[in-house]
Amino acid sequence: MLPGRGPNGRAAAARLSRLLGTRTTWTPVGDGEFFCPGCGGDRNYQRLTGQRRFALLGVPVLPRGETGPVVECAACRHHFGTDVLDHPTTTRFSVMLRDAVHTVALAVLAAGGAGARASLETAVAAVRAAGFDDCTEEQLAALVEALEADTGRFTGGPCAAGLAIELHEALDPLAPHLAAPGRESILLQGARIALADGPYTPAERDTLATVGAALTICSDDVSRLLAAARTPS
Repeated sequence: MLPGRGPNGRAAAARLSRLLGTRTTWTPVGDGEFFCPGCGGDRNYQRLTGQRRFALLGVPVLPRGETGPVVECAACRHHFGTDVLDHPTTTRFSVMLRDAVHTVALAVLAAGGAGARASLETAVAAVRAAGFDDCTEEQLAALVEALEADTGRFTGGPCAAGLAIELHEALDPLAPHLAAPGRESILLQGARIALADGPYTPAERDTLATVGAALTICSDDVSRLLAAARTPS
């Protein structure tokens, strides 16, 4: 007979659970560093697979199949699904964001603003703020010249296929981990670089549209943000 409800029933159920139950034995199959949602920061982890067994008096006796894999935080010991590893660590995220801003700045400059000092100054300020502390106007100008010389990759229109690929490679992995204001901020930085030497050129607009698409910003919002960037704050 199954234990009933009430204090006596709960006590009987507790005694039964101590007699009979299921136990899981975990086996490490890998490790690394991840962003722990429990701790809220970068931590070491172990990737575990489990073997479930029917237990009698706390002693595993009969196999009940496999479970997992799971990710166990080395600090808080909580278990998470393996999809938690898709989230970049804080360090990795900072690098991705820094590289994204750098790539957008180069793309906009290559679209038409590399010769203007105001555009270079604006681009350098954005890139430095993103984490490239030693970036200079000379370095950015030299990189843009190298892009223009690499005719096999960067010819064929306002935002050539090679440049579009570079933007998507830098922005596609980052976009899912940014809230809408963060994605819009990257686009606006590119817009300010383009506007530093005057109104948008068609090539700059096309490049910024590519940036917006890679950041999963819809075309209407891209147009809104580009118009807002023209308005003095």
